[in-house]
Amino acid sequence: MNCQESPELLALYCDGELGALRAASVERHLHACTACATRHDAFLGLRADIRENVVYHTAPPGLRRRVSSPEDHVLRRSAILAGAAMGCAATVLALVLASVTIDYRETSSVRHQAVARHVDATLADRLVAVASEDRHTVKPWLTARLDFAPPVKDLAGEGFALVGARVDALDGRDVAALVYRYRDHRIGVFVRPRDGRDTEPELLAERGFNVVQVRRGRMEWWVVSDLNAPQLRDFAAALARDG
Repeated sequence: MNCQESPELLALYCDGELGALRAASVERHLHACTACATRHDAFLGLRADIRENVVYHTAPPGLRRRVSSPEDHVLRRSAILAGAAMGCAATVLALVLASVTIDYRETSSVRHQAVARHVDATLADRLVAVASEDRHTVKPWLTARLDFAPPVKDLAGEGFALVGARVDALDGRDVAALVYRYRDHRIGVFVRPRDGRDTEPELLAERGFNVVQVRRGRMEWWVVSDLNAPQLRDFAAALARDG
């Protein structure tokens, strides 16, 4: 199994519909891949939520007799069509719920990882591997070590000075980790490629830190700091803006 096969195979795996060899392949991948393990947990959580919250109704005693009656073929057909329609609606609802649940749990996981990485780097005094205020120094350094070219903004004119950068990891993949300074506050910025629609800066919180997530033009930023929320949101918006 690989990450591209994950959505289809994880659903089959959770339902016990894979053979022994395929299931073993999935289990090996889950032990090695944090992102797919998070999706697996989301699938299990969704199944548990559905089993706990979906209301089951017992058919009335006379239903079997009525459905079996030759005179009631019109009723049978109507019931079948209605059941099919309800089944389709339930399937669509389940898919929507699955997507929302997985997105939420993935967001929670990445937020947790971003804060943990920022804290660990701060405590270990390894926030930057290349120290420079010049984005023309920082960006080539990162590009040479990553499989994508991260955007690096010069925002010193707005009070946010570039300190430097390092290579870090989120969800088991290398990402660019930029560091900015605003007065006495250090700001960690994790940048990675990410498909999907553009989003406005979303303010979150984790372990006493403010966290902002924003996506623009197939790139995603996770910004972590003890800086106050409004300023951090403005900073994240400046990072993601065009130009």
